[in-house]
Order: sequence, then C-alpha cells, then structure tokens
Amino acid sequence: MRMCDLILAKKEGRELTTEEINFMIKGYSEGAIPDYQMSAMAMAICFRGMNKRETLDLTLAMRDSGDVLDLSEIEGMKVDKHSTGGVGDKVSLILAPLIASLGVPVAKMSGRGLGHTGGTIDKLESFDGFSTEIEETKFIESVNSIKIAIAGQTANLAPADKKLYALRDVTATVDEMSLIAGSIMSKKLASGADAIVLDVKTGNGAFMQKEEDALALAKAMVDIGNRAGKRTTAMITDMDEPLGNAIGNALEVKEAMEALQGNGPKDLMEVVFALGKEMLLLAGRAENEKIAEELLRESIAQGKAFQKFEEFILNQGGKKEQVKNAQLLPKACHVIPVAAKEAGYIKRIFAQEIGLACMTLGGGRETKEDQIDPAVGVVLEKKTGDIVKKGEILAYIHSNDKEKTEIVYERIQRAYEIVEEKIQKAPMVKHIIRE
Repeated sequence: MRMCDLILAKKEGRELTTEEINFMIKGYSEGAIPDYQMSAMAMAICFRGMNKRETLDLTLAMRDSGDVLDLSEIEGMKVDKHSTGGVGDKVSLILAPLIASLGVPVAKMSGRGLGHTGGTIDKLESFDGFSTEIEETKFIESVNSIKIAIAGQTANLAPADKKLYALRDVTATVDEMSLIAGSIMSKKLASGADAIVLDVKTGNGAFMQKEEDALALAKAMVDIGNRAGKRTTAMITDMDEPLGNAIGNALEVKEAMEALQGNGPKDLMEVVFALGKEMLLLAGRAENEKIAEELLRESIAQGKAFQKFEEFILNQGGKKEQVKNAQLLPKACHVIPVAAKEAGYIKRIFAQEIGLACMTLGGGRETKEDQIDPAVGVVLEKKTGDIVKKGEILAYIHSNDKEKTEIVYERIQRAYEIVEEKIQKAPMVKHIIRE
C-alpha cells in the first residue's frame, strides 16, 4: 500500500477503505508518511469529502493512535459534555458539579483556551493550588468517591489528531466537516465516557458562525458517536453575543459560583439546564425532561450543587478560603466603565469583539506559549434587548494595564449595536440532534 495511491484515489473521488485509512493514520503518526503527503491528502479530502463510514474510520483510527481511557472501574453511567467553544462559556464550571450533585459520575477531560475562546482548565486555575494534572488512579478514585473530577487532556490522547490538526492549521485545510468532526470526536471517544452531550455553538463568537454549518457539524458528530456505540446528543446554541455577563477567567469563575447559588444570568442558565436535562436523561437519572429540570433546580435551591463545587475544588488542591469568598480570587488593578455613545435598545453584542478585547487584556492566548492573566476581562452590564441611555454604563473593563485598557475601550463600544426599537431575544437552544 502506497500513500501516493491513496492521495490519487481520494483526488479522483474514490472511497478509502478502512484498511487504507488505518494505514494512513498509523503511518503518519509514526513518521513513515511525511507532512507533504498528508497535506495533499487533507486537501483532497477538502475537495472530495468523506462519507459517513470513512469519517467514522478516520475518527476511530485517530482515537486508537494513543491512550484510550478505561473508566470501567467508575460506577454508573458516565456522561461527558463537550462545547465547541465560545465567549463567556463557563457552562462546564456549573454543569459538572451540578450533575455530580445528583449522583451522576462526571469524569471530564478538558483543555486550555486558544484565541478569543476560553478554556475550562485556565478558569479553574484561578483557584490557588488547583491542579488538573492528576494520575489516572486518583482521577478514578475521585469520581467514585465524590462523583467528579476534571483533568487536563494527556499528551497521548489521540496524538494523530494533534499532529494532523497542526498540519491542517498551516495548509488551509481546517474547514472540512469530516475532518472537524473526526478531530473533536476522536478525543471524546478516547476519553472513555458512556454517553456524550455536545454543545455546538453558532453565531459571531463561535467557530461555526453560520447556523447551517453548525447543524451539519452537529449531525456529523452525533452520527460518529452513535456509530461508535456511544449514545450521543448535540445541541445548537447561540453564540452571537457572549454567554452570561462575565468574560475572563476569574470573572467567569465568580459568575459560575453565583449561578450555582441560584443567581446565574438567564441566558447562561437556559443553556445549563438544556444540557443538564439531556445528561440526566442519557444517564438514566430522570424519566423525562420535566423531572430532569426539577432535579437540577432543586439541587441549586437546596445548596447541594454549590456544596459539590466546593468539594471538587478542594479535592484537586484549591483553597477553601477562595471558595467561601470569591472576592479572594485574582482581581484586576483597574475597573473602568464603558459608556454608551447613544440611547436606544441593544440589538446585539458582537461576541467575537468582546472575546478579542479580553484576549488583548491578557485573558486569552494568541499562541500556546502565552501566559494568562486570570484577573482581567470584561463584565457586561447590558445585554441584547435591554434599554440604554446615552452615557449609561454598558460594561466594565477589568485590566492590569492602562495602555491595553485604552485599546479595548472603543472596541467594546463598537461591539454594541444599538437601535431605536426593542428587539426580542431568540431562544438560546436552536436545535437538538439525537440521531
């Protein structure tokens, strides 16, 4: 079998067999197939596409290129949740302890942020001493004892995908649906969960800005998950404006803590409850959506969700004082209000602009080597549909650098689109895909 023959076959539109895909991924992982041949194949796939069977084979080959976690020692149905990323997306910080508080095991692998979307690991590290670098035995023990653990993705989790993604990133071959779906799902399938709930964001601040693209990706990933023997559901959720009010690592942790105590922003909690209901249904913890939502709301109202959050943070090295008092989390030196230039109603807030503002302040990474400042970010005071007067505060900038504050001030003003007539905010959940 020769790689050049496979490139030619795909270039001419032929299906690749399971054996050919396995040969290709194994050879590329081990260095037998060079970058220039793999980049040619990636481009051929971009032009010709892959069918459902090919996409599944590609995903499984990348999954099997490294460690596949065995979570069989964890009691109960393990349901994982994955988000394609967005601005202000702190859902995992709320959802993981909330689901765990209801007796469903949460064994989650999470990543760091890159670009204008934040990473769960970076946010959790706002707590002094908190660590996601935990051994597999400790990971399993934690989930069995307190029902929750969140670990950073190991270097050997789907390494073929990591290598291929780096190549796609520099050869303009990122935006092909089979390659995107395979990349995400190879890591999810390697993480060992029994069922998977996917939060696919769409809108200005999302990777998939067009709703039809987000829907196509969601369907592709659900198909892969179900064919791989994992019960899989996807939701298309809105990311046309930031989720919740806080954008920035420690600021989002504070908002998540407030949400777990019953004071979460409406749009954020709409997404949390939608995903949470699906997780409880897949885990067999609730018979229907009504019961599932009642369980979620009850856990928050009775303080069980926040208690589980505290237990989780302490178990992974975080400081009790900071959980008890969120004001002890990292704080910025400067808090500067951003005023509205005109009066009217908020039509939309361009999420990407707010995300880039946060990144400029030091709350995100332009490269993997950049250091995160956990204290900085933006807190929105006005959201879509709100009325605003000229000069009224739209948002607060939390900054440790006055020069950077000046750079992002106008960017945040421009992110707000203000109109004369009130608009109705659309539902946060646009579609649910189960098969």
